[in-house]
Amino acid sequence: MDIDEYDVVVAGAGTAGCYAAATIANEGLDVVIVERKDEQEAGHIACGDALKGADAFPEAIPKDRLEPAFTNTGVDHGRFEIPQEDTVLEIPVPGELAVIDRWEYGRQIIAGAEDAGVDFHYDTVINDVAQDETGRVTGLHAVRKGDPRTYAADVVIDGAGSLSLLQDKADFEGTTFDTNVRYSQFCSAYREIVEVPEPVEWDDALVFKATDRAAGYLWYFPRTSTEINAGLGFQMTEEPMQLVESLKEDLRDRPEFEGAEVTDKLGAALPTRRPYDSAVAPGYMAVGDAAGHVNPTTGGGIAGAAYAGKYAGEQAVKAVSDGDVTEENLWRYNTRVMDHFGGRYAGLDVYNVLSTAVDVDDLMGLLASLPGEKLAEALYEGSTSMSFGLKVKAAIKSFGYWGTIRNFYQTKSLADELLAHYDEYPTSPAAMANWTRERDAIMDRVYETTGADAKY
Repeated sequence: MDIDEYDVVVAGAGTAGCYAAATIANEGLDVVIVERKDEQEAGHIACGDALKGADAFPEAIPKDRLEPAFTNTGVDHGRFEIPQEDTVLEIPVPGELAVIDRWEYGRQIIAGAEDAGVDFHYDTVINDVAQDETGRVTGLHAVRKGDPRTYAADVVIDGAGSLSLLQDKADFEGTTFDTNVRYSQFCSAYREIVEVPEPVEWDDALVFKATDRAAGYLWYFPRTSTEINAGLGFQMTEEPMQLVESLKEDLRDRPEFEGAEVTDKLGAALPTRRPYDSAVAPGYMAVGDAAGHVNPTTGGGIAGAAYAGKYAGEQAVKAVSDGDVTEENLWRYNTRVMDHFGGRYAGLDVYNVLSTAVDVDDLMGLLASLPGEKLAEALYEGSTSMSFGLKVKAAIKSFGYWGTIRNFYQTKSLADELLAHYDEYPTSPAAMANWTRERDAIMDRVYETTGADAKY
């Protein structure tokens, strides 16, 4: 069996993998990305195509590398359709926003990583994780173009996506790595690229629409005024074909899609859960979807993946330089993720928990009564506040949903408490058990308050 030796091996050529590898290569280390797709198909990933905050992305891959993939930079708000209330909410979206061609974006980040000096091995299917007698991860076993290969490395970075095979194969006993993972914490997504004959009127908006169950929602994101990413996301516990039919029915009912042509179809899984409590083990770090680095209320994962890649790459460089790839020496990667966005995403996940226990019509009625800018804060920041005047106006409009409002208020208080707890995320693995115990006690109160089934 052939053995390839590198300082770092990265599984997966997605956003997190490319940013991690580019960060490492820029520091002069030898790094390879192993990717199961062929060179032509690499970067072709099912996605809503909305990209937020690219102006502040890490510099390991220069922003001008990404710009050819930007197809619509004129989007500036969300359009939330609530047919139960015969209402359309216009919700401002904070920060820079663009709709992209995700395949072209994938090609560009791969090219950017190649520019940095990253090796790419395509047509490479990982089938096992190599570990030594102490449990330290030492590499990967794979098949490349039909030939068995072993990749030996000081550090393995897992960017292999949702429900990563690597995590099924690795033995994490005796580590803090989060193994509290199950299908109910994930969402399936399906999208079609649709060419419409005439420009749509809402080419400056991201359009959302709830299905008849809170477990799913539809989206229409305009790549251009005539090229639309039409898709839906739904919890893996739901019947997929029933919800795909919801998308097809909605497409048939929209006059702007009459005579449209579907040019591409693709599906994927993504996490709708809090980030992994710990995404490190000796010689190993997980990044992006493989570590739950996705906003659980919007499904947006590109920005989190880019920064997780940067933080993991920088920590890998330090660990290799130190000759110390222990959990302790990789731990700062965890703290940087939690400080930047992980705690906020964990707070947002509380609202996902609540949504599983709220009647969908009550939920839509309540949303229709709230100010759009406050909804935007809740969706992206994890917390919001209102002046007395706004509270009075919202109370009048939301008459009939006060029981649901009380439940939301109580849940918001717990989400804020959880956010504060994540501000105290431990600085070493030794303190993890106590921190987790206190966090789980807050979550028990969330389940008690919402009436939702335990998610973790």
